[in-house]
Amino acid sequence: MSSTFSMDPGADQLAVRDWLHGFAADVMRPAAAEWDEREETPWPVIQEAAKLGIYSLDFYAQQYFDPSGVGIPIAMEELFWGDAGIGLSIVGTTLAAVAVLANGTDEQIGTWTPQMFGTPEDVKVAAFCSSEPDAGSDVSALRTRAVYDEARDEWVLDGTKTWATNGGIAAVHVVVATVDPGLGAKGQASFVVPPGTPGLSQGQKFKKHGIRASHTAEVVLDGVRVPGSCLLGGKEKLDERLARAREGAGRQGGRGNAAMATFEASRPAVGAQAIGIARAAYEVALDYAKTREQFGRPIIDNQGVAFQLADMRTRIDAARLLVWRASWMAVGNRPFTAAEGSMSKLYAGETAKYVTAQAMQILGGNGFTREYPVERMHRDSAIYSVFEGTSEIQRLVIARAISGMPIR
Repeated sequence: MSSTFSMDPGADQLAVRDWLHGFAADVMRPAAAEWDEREETPWPVIQEAAKLGIYSLDFYAQQYFDPSGVGIPIAMEELFWGDAGIGLSIVGTTLAAVAVLANGTDEQIGTWTPQMFGTPEDVKVAAFCSSEPDAGSDVSALRTRAVYDEARDEWVLDGTKTWATNGGIAAVHVVVATVDPGLGAKGQASFVVPPGTPGLSQGQKFKKHGIRASHTAEVVLDGVRVPGSCLLGGKEKLDERLARAREGAGRQGGRGNAAMATFEASRPAVGAQAIGIARAAYEVALDYAKTREQFGRPIIDNQGVAFQLADMRTRIDAARLLVWRASWMAVGNRPFTAAEGSMSKLYAGETAKYVTAQAMQILGGNGFTREYPVERMHRDSAIYSVFEGTSEIQRLVIARAISGMPIR
């Protein structure tokens, strides 16, 4: 693994970028408005991505293990440049896959991650289920319980999850549950719920402000029984971790927690998604400003508009640098001593909201209509200061990291 940081992606990364850009431009963008209006999972687009090898375990594994660290950010940016709702439908499965990679054994990884994607002929999706109606940012408040039935070597899951991407329609669900309520977040574990397991059902499907082509729903677990082998990491490892926590020797912070391990690994990738949305809106606004005339000249001739675009581009590039730095650090196992992963997600998410709002302003009345895509991009961007840790939670994580204080 190279320890050299480079601002110039190699030939392989550039080839992937151009390949994905073509798919985003030719397949995703023409379908974006339709699936946003339908508020349905765009199965035909996912299947097309699967046929091309974009929606596959192999593709994401190649990007995930790219020694440069920027494989995943480049892929995410291009897909979400195409469309955020369809993009999330294509990559939503990866959050469940990351949960298995972060917490599972080699055998569990080999068993479950292929089933999350299915085949190009029979496409499947997966869901990561952490948030609950009364536990979003506060993951220590999870009420979903997992009780071990030693006689049958099974875990019994009961509870309700919410805001689950692909929840209820997934072949494989990964569920974070509490095994020891007295330990708070340290008493939690992740479980795989295999396809067709009795007791798991879809609850309410949410009608959303943005990313509407991505399915988001509640997942109800009523006496769901899964084999002992579905506990990610295995029972021996769980028992050891719980024993350390009970003795007060558990590791501080979120890395020992199943949900936090998943979110920490995925935050730079989510930041890259936000950058894709921001870049798309910026490009629309730039083209519009160069061709739209008022008072006999293009509106970009006015400093007020030109300076807006300058700020938009500067923030996009700064956000990308933060994401790439965090991704490079992660691939080299460099510690996030200043919460660099949270920094990247925070700044990129806020940048997407800022840039899309400015794009609407530059387009004026046209920007407020669905005749132009910036209206949809603005709606899509709003979620990036909310999911996978709100902007406030990211600031809390950063503040604790830089101060060493238990800030609340």
